[in-house]
Amino acid sequence: MTRLLQMMAGARHGGAEAFFERLAPALARAGLAQHLLIRADAERAARLRAAGLEVTELGFGGALDLFTRRRAATIAKTFRPDIALAWMNRAARFLPKGDIVRVGRLGGYYDLKYYRACDHLAGNTPDLCAWIAKQGWPADRVHYLPNFAADPGPSPEPLPRQSFDTPPEAKLIVALGRLHPNKGFDVLLRAVARVEGAVLWLAGEGPLRAELTAQAETLGIASRVRFLGWRDDGPRLLASADLFVCPSRHEPLGNVVIEAWAAARPVIAAASQGPSQLIRDGIDGLLVPVDDDDAMAAGLARLLADPALAATLASAGRAAYDAHFTEAAVVARYIEFFERVKR
Repeated sequence: MTRLLQMMAGARHGGAEAFFERLAPALARAGLAQHLLIRADAERAARLRAAGLEVTELGFGGALDLFTRRRAATIAKTFRPDIALAWMNRAARFLPKGDIVRVGRLGGYYDLKYYRACDHLAGNTPDLCAWIAKQGWPADRVHYLPNFAADPGPSPEPLPRQSFDTPPEAKLIVALGRLHPNKGFDVLLRAVARVEGAVLWLAGEGPLRAELTAQAETLGIASRVRFLGWRDDGPRLLASADLFVCPSRHEPLGNVVIEAWAAARPVIAAASQGPSQLIRDGIDGLLVPVDDDDAMAAGLARLLADPALAATLASAGRAAYDAHFTEAAVVARYIEFFERVKR
C-alpha cells in the first residue's frame, strides 16, 4: 500500500483546509500509511492526532525558512514515502527531493510556477484540470480528484432556532463561507432584503464582517440576519435550513454545495466556476447569474414558495452526492491515482 507524505501550509480556516482534515483520516481508514506536515496549528494537530495520524508542525515560512526545508527532508528520509502531496503554493516549495513522486493538489487557478518541482498536478474540478493543461502542463500529468463531503447520516438534529433568536415559523436561509469579497455575501444580503420575512444564518468569519454587518443595517434587515461566526456543526446548520445558498463570485469548486447535497437541502447558487459545473440547473439546484441580486432574490422566493420543487431539487442533489462525492467514491479515486503514479 502507498506510503504518503502530506504537506499542508494553509490557514486556520478554509475549504481546502477542511477537506484536508477529512481526507487524511479517510485515507488512513483505507489503510494508507501517512505522515502529515502542517503549518503550526495546535488545534488542527490535535484533531488529526486524535484520528490516529502522525503529525509534525512546521513553520512553512518564507525563502529564509531553512528549518522547514531541512526538517521535511529528514522526515522524508526516515518515513520513506512513495508520494509527497503538497496542498497550497507554499507547501509545494518545500517538497522534499529524492526518489519520491511529488504531487501538487490545486483547489484554485493558482500560478503554476510554484509547482515546477512537481511530477503531477491534481485539480478538484474538470475545468481546473483543463485550465492547467492549457497553461502548458502535460495533459497526461494532470488528474481530476474531486472532494467529498462527510455524510451527515439520516437525521442530524437541527439547531434550536431560539439559539439565534429566530421565529420557528420563519423561512430560514443558510449560507457558509469566509466573509470575503469572492464569496458574494453582499449580493446575498441585497437579495434577502427583497424576500419578505426570510431569515438568514450566515456562518463564517473574515475581513468583511464589519462591512457586511453595516450593510445589513443599511438595508434594514439586521433583524433578519444572524452572523454566526465560524462553526464546526455544519450538518446541524444545514439540517436547520429551508434552503442553502452559495452566492460566490469566484468559487473554483463549491465544497459547500456538496455539503448541502449530502444534507439533502435544496441549493441555489451563483453560476461561478465550481457551482456551474456541479449543479444541473433546475434538476439538482438552481443557478442564477453572478452578481445579480434581483435574480438571486427571485430564486430564493421561488424555492421558499414551492416546497415541492425544493424537495425535488434536494432529493436530486442527494442522489448526485451518493453517485460522485461520498468518502468511499473519492478515496477510491485517490488510491487508484496513487497506485498508478508511484514508482
